[in-house]
Amino acid sequence: MRPGTLLRLAVAGTRTDTVRVVLTGLSAALATLAGLAALTVLAIPTPPATDDNLNRWSEQYTNELLREPGLRGGVAFALLLLCVPVLALAGQCARLGAPARDRRLAALRLAGATPGQVTRIAVVETGLASLLGTLTGLAVHLVGRRVLHRPDPGGRLPLPTDVRPTLAVIVAVVVGLPLVAALASAVLLRRVTTSPFGVVRRVRTRAPWPWPGLLILLGLAMFAAVRPVGLWYERRYEEPPLWLLPTLLIGGGLAAMVGVVAGTGWISHAAGRVLHRYARRPAALLAARRLTADPWAGSRTFAALLAALIFGAGAAGFRANFLAEAELHRRTGGGFGAAEDFYLRALDLVGLAVAVAVAIAAGGLLVAVVEGVTTRRRAYAALVATGVPRATVGRSLLWQSLVPAVPAIALALTVGYLLVRGVYRAPSGGGYPEEICDAGERLCSDPLTRAQHVRTEWVPKVTVTPDVPWEQLAWFAAGGLAAMLVTVGVGLLFLRASTTVEELRTT
Repeated sequence: MRPGTLLRLAVAGTRTDTVRVVLTGLSAALATLAGLAALTVLAIPTPPATDDNLNRWSEQYTNELLREPGLRGGVAFALLLLCVPVLALAGQCARLGAPARDRRLAALRLAGATPGQVTRIAVVETGLASLLGTLTGLAVHLVGRRVLHRPDPGGRLPLPTDVRPTLAVIVAVVVGLPLVAALASAVLLRRVTTSPFGVVRRVRTRAPWPWPGLLILLGLAMFAAVRPVGLWYERRYEEPPLWLLPTLLIGGGLAAMVGVVAGTGWISHAAGRVLHRYARRPAALLAARRLTADPWAGSRTFAALLAALIFGAGAAGFRANFLAEAELHRRTGGGFGAAEDFYLRALDLVGLAVAVAVAIAAGGLLVAVVEGVTTRRRAYAALVATGVPRATVGRSLLWQSLVPAVPAIALALTVGYLLVRGVYRAPSGGGYPEEICDAGERLCSDPLTRAQHVRTEWVPKVTVTPDVPWEQLAWFAAGGLAAMLVTVGVGLLFLRASTTVEELRTT
């Protein structure tokens, strides 16, 4: 198949295909903006240490989060956090209108196309939409740099509009994201066989196993090993390899996240069995059958939301540990002073990023719910035609969404908090003698007279156990459930149009 023909077939389709391409491009544009913003923060140069600037701060910025080198990594991490739900949203958008696309691909097979050719058509469609999105995101980023470049009278900037990532990094983002999207499409289509008579998906029929729990335990163990490994090298007066600690943190975080997302399949199946055993109402029984028939739908639907909640719970745990350290400093005679409020504001930035990520994940949930209603409209129309009220079908959709979501959200918050608690132990201080001079500064600074006024006191051992941030965790849980309820409510608006008698003729 010639490249021109492949391109024309990839962009052909109905209005639903156009909406899918637009949403995929929008997701890629948002991911590009978040990635370029994070890379711009990391591209800020750190000046050499001088007598006037021993801390090596970048004084050209008004925001202390950008001025202090040690905090720029946290800002970049908060921005990269937004890429996770955005990419998950792109995956949900790629499934929109799948039945109509399947029929179009089957028609191409009937016209003589090979299975590999129709797969390449679907891959090119996703990659082209993502490329248009990344180019749009790059254009918005470049325009935004010029619009937001507003130095104050002193020449200082509120945003890092005076720097930008290298050309190679920009090209890697703009081209890399579409390649990753195209590769993901090829992987997702590995179980799809397109024939002239339709599309056949090889699905898993056995019940999910609880093996994701092992991934969660592995992630927790890797995070818990960070401190012992550091102490092991410290006792030997050695530095750990540069790759060791990042590998433990990144690998452990990914293992725990994959375990939570994949574990939603087992949670859905188990919840469906329990609901089927004890439920007595038709709506709950319909939801139970659907959960046991397709338990992996929850993993696909909740992936972005659960990832955002894991990060949110981790940020809440880190904030609780910081507050415990501040309390320890106050008890032992020190304190962070004005820096405490500054660091708390920096942690609030991570919380804001998590809130935005949950909002973006809600968009993915909405796409998934609408896609599920339109895909199964023939089954729902058959239920309504046989006498099942639409209200019962709507309640079954609510049961189907909430039953696996509640334990999955609780698991995500628990795992995110335990990851941070595995790295940070309860702050402790004291347990050492301290010399105190009771005279004035002149006598205490003179070695000859200091000895006459010095007394030694034992500073008791103090350990401050961080409080469990119940309030923040409750807000995250409520936000996740609210996003779920809102998206299901919006999805129910499509139920009436999808359950008409005419839908029984849908193929």
